[in-house]
Amino acid sequence: MKIIIVENELYLAQSIASKLNGNGYDTEIYSSIKEAMKSHGDVYLLSTNLPGQNASPLIKEFKDKIIILMVNYINNDTVGEPLKLGAKDYIVKPFMLEDLMRKIKHYNEYQSLRQQTSLYQEYMRNLLHDIETDFNTENITTPIVIETNYQRLVDKIVFEHAEKTNTLLTFIPLSDKNWKEKIQKSSSRSLLYITEIHELKKTDRELLLELLKTHNFILCSTSSIESDFKTITLNTDSKLYDQNEILTIDDYVKFIVNSFQYKFPDTELSKKLGISRKSLWEKRKKYGLFKKK
Repeated sequence: MKIIIVENELYLAQSIASKLNGNGYDTEIYSSIKEAMKSHGDVYLLSTNLPGQNASPLIKEFKDKIIILMVNYINNDTVGEPLKLGAKDYIVKPFMLEDLMRKIKHYNEYQSLRQQTSLYQEYMRNLLHDIETDFNTENITTPIVIETNYQRLVDKIVFEHAEKTNTLLTFIPLSDKNWKEKIQKSSSRSLLYITEIHELKKTDRELLLELLKTHNFILCSTSSIESDFKTITLNTDSKLYDQNEILTIDDYVKFIVNSFQYKFPDTELSKKLGISRKSLWEKRKKYGLFKKK
């Protein structure tokens, strides 16, 4: 991690740099905003006591980095406005190096978690992109049980709901042997997303439903279950099958026709399926998969 120190008091800047270097950090010192604008760092320790210099351009330029203000006193000019522009925090001179390093560590961990969260969200969006649903996530009121023929359909709906409502989501697959502890220790602010109830024996299912009476949750089930909770059914014909899933011949034909009928003309589609065009038409009629004009 590289730390940029922007401070015109050279002795102070060198003292901070020396102590940070001794703790494994890489540092660079700049005495002016203009020079620091050309730097490349992860953390910026920015003095607000730079006579005749405006720190706003630097804060705006590096607001995605960790900017910690080093201030002699607290007022709107030294702290208030810089925080609005994108600085993360401040520390009042003179300060203990341990306090400064705690702030650096805290914001570095926070930034890493944000980046990881963004990565996982983007991954989930791409993973679930091709799953078609016209279900309005605003219609979800929790707690709720969703019965479905395709878990990934519910995955998409749940993640969209959590993103739109800015809800903290806790994923608990019941194949995890610690599922009871995870439910009991979950935050009261969290929405539990529970899957794989088919993994549980009857007694454990009853225990699960009893535990959930004091939690906010969405329970996804690929089979019908009896409970006192509100239950809805969401099914789809647009399933993206997993490699380990064995399809019946009818399911395979239905899947291929539904997925590729707009990509290939009927002559080529029937040829790829090894059936006649007449047979393809009959299967369209059977499955209700006629092309939309």
